[in-house]
Amino acid sequence: MATLSDIGVAAGINLLSAFVFLLAFAILRLQPFNDRVYFPKWYLKGLRSSPSRSGTFVKKFVNLDFRSYLRFLNWMPEALKMPELELIDHAGLDSAVYLRIYLIGLKIFVPITFLAWAVLVPVNYTNKTLELQLKNVTSSDIDKLSISNVPDGSDRFWTHIVMAYAFTFWTCYVLLKEYEKVANMRLQFLVSEKCRPDQFTVLVRNVPPDSDESVSETVEHFFLVNHPDTYLTHQVVCNANKLAKLVKKRKSKQNWLDYYQLKYSRNNAKRPIMKTGFLGLWGEKVDAIDHHITEIEKLSNEIAEERERVLKDPKSIMPAAFVSFKSRWGAAVCAQTQQSRNPTLWLTDWAPEPRDVYWQNLSIPYVSIAVRRLIMAVAFFFLTFFFMIPIASVQALATIEGLEKAAPFLKALIEIPFIKSVIQGFLPGIVLKLFLIFLPTILMIMSKFEGFTSISSLERRSATRYYLFNLVNVFLGSVIAGSALDQLNTFIKQSANEIPKTIGVAVPMRATFFITYIMVDGWAGIAAEILMLKPLIIYHLKNTFLVKTEKDREEAMNPGSLSFNVGEPRIQLYFLLGMVYATVTPVLLPFILVFFGLAYVVFRHQIINVYNQEYESAAAFWPDVHGRIIIALLVSHVALIGLLSTKHLAQAAPLLITLAVVTIWFYRFCKARYEPAFVRYPLQEAVMKDTLERARDSNFNLKPYLQNAYIHPVFKEEDADEEEEVVKLENESVLVPTKRQSRRNTPVPSKMSGASSQSLPEAVPEHSVP
Repeated sequence: MATLSDIGVAAGINLLSAFVFLLAFAILRLQPFNDRVYFPKWYLKGLRSSPSRSGTFVKKFVNLDFRSYLRFLNWMPEALKMPELELIDHAGLDSAVYLRIYLIGLKIFVPITFLAWAVLVPVNYTNKTLELQLKNVTSSDIDKLSISNVPDGSDRFWTHIVMAYAFTFWTCYVLLKEYEKVANMRLQFLVSEKCRPDQFTVLVRNVPPDSDESVSETVEHFFLVNHPDTYLTHQVVCNANKLAKLVKKRKSKQNWLDYYQLKYSRNNAKRPIMKTGFLGLWGEKVDAIDHHITEIEKLSNEIAEERERVLKDPKSIMPAAFVSFKSRWGAAVCAQTQQSRNPTLWLTDWAPEPRDVYWQNLSIPYVSIAVRRLIMAVAFFFLTFFFMIPIASVQALATIEGLEKAAPFLKALIEIPFIKSVIQGFLPGIVLKLFLIFLPTILMIMSKFEGFTSISSLERRSATRYYLFNLVNVFLGSVIAGSALDQLNTFIKQSANEIPKTIGVAVPMRATFFITYIMVDGWAGIAAEILMLKPLIIYHLKNTFLVKTEKDREEAMNPGSLSFNVGEPRIQLYFLLGMVYATVTPVLLPFILVFFGLAYVVFRHQIINVYNQEYESAAAFWPDVHGRIIIALLVSHVALIGLLSTKHLAQAAPLLITLAVVTIWFYRFCKARYEPAFVRYPLQEAVMKDTLERARDSNFNLKPYLQNAYIHPVFKEEDADEEEEVVKLENESVLVPTKRQSRRNTPVPSKMSGASSQSLPEAVPEHSVP
């Protein structure tokens, strides 16, 4: 078992790692040639230019102002200076609300930590239970600070029950205030935001077939009849997935052609040669430039043929359409009501903003989505529970006992005090972290297969499954299998009412492991996040070999975006650990506080200076965040019930069950009171916004703007400054060409959808006709 000295060594190693990462970042961010890596958002907004390159050759690459190095931590207070309203305008509501999750962690756990250390730690430590146990039962110094050190049947357990009530009520109070605050922020954001296509547009799925009319005509006739006063225009959905793949392939070939032409321009003495086989490792040797020119011409012809087929073949038109209305009120009425007697036809929902649309899934027939989701539910079940086997096996090996059993010849080396401390305090956490590297990618692929039509919904679905995976494998798997692997078979076979007891007994024994995991993932991991080593290397490689124009440089410094599907479930794991261990082993709480504090500062800096917003969902993910914290509370109640039932205090179970019931009631109250603000748009707000807009300018012509908003990106011209090409689908009227307008929060399109965010122009043409 790990001792406090072992934990101290592990904490020192991880603190040193975090400090090294932060120091490296502080130095690298000051160098002129790294400026576009650590401040790309300001370049994309056009508010920052490259540092001056005047002076000596060295000054072009190295900052020689040694005084700036003395202020190497000034990025921290700078990250905290920007007010929240300015942050929303700068980075969007999604980013600002994402940061509030870390703030909630601090709001919840700072008072809980002080109270737990002031009350529970003395209550636990002033017992001698573990010292008087049998010799074959091992315990650590940390266990002496936990509930395990309280003797069975002791009246001191009532202190833990009172603290469980106090911690739960405080958490619910904070959640209630935050839910109300975020709901108001969302409504205010929607009211104050400029016009966007998704405010007037509804996605219609499962359009019934008509032998006499095309999909476009069916949609138009239906909405002219059923929404005669508000219907404006529509855009049918076409299956352009093959066309998109061809365009993407041609772009890749064009990038390679640019690379070889640049290489040849630097050395005219020799034409570049390549092999035509897989990855250029084998095959016939050919002239690289001529080969890629030929391939691009061939792909261009295929693209032209496929484009013509998509536009003319009725089979390429899907039974779905983006339908736009004259007002937000009209769109809200349509999106939030049933359209026909048959509830499976004419399904309507709010359209995602153009950047948020995941175009590939729009071509999936709606009737197949239920089957796809059933298949993925079964696949996720097996992925979750079968993944526990390798995790349990490796976790068993990542201990002193496991290593000595698997490799007896290493026993002498392992028993060295420093090596032993490193293994116990570092190895289990890093092994688990390595196991989870590829999981987000797998879960995102599963979500795409299910047919979700927006990037935000894909990320929320993937985040939900990542959280469930963490709950089962990282938490329960590490608790049950990691603390007593030989009990796993018993755990599977035992009755359901025995499971809380098993969890309750195992939870205190795994406090050491979770402390090491928090230090590895939460401390060193967050510090590595701000260093951005991978983007730094990729940028300099691209800048050295591929960049020829300013546009190339902008693409090379693409900063990426907040990965909600990865980041949010990770935060929720810390909420879960904090809730469970607050009454069981309070010594873990300070480690969680360090994580929330450091992560808040780091991600505030990243959101302000680095990460680009790919879409704006107006904090639609918040109900999921709230629900998962409630789940953490319920798990903590179950664990405490199970633990106390083994401590001969069964009479406490009704009190804790009552607490769980109150927690569930609180969740249902919040769901009924605040969640509608995240799934519906109040008609009152829609009317107010429409009235205000008409009063400001009654002559603006909305139709040309909306008519061209939801065309598949593959049909749009690559040059954003030129007029978009006129597209005609089936017998639809010709679309009015329009220029892309300035974007609210980001100057680049979403990488997944390829669409850019459009907003209405600041100035309205004088001769616009309604």
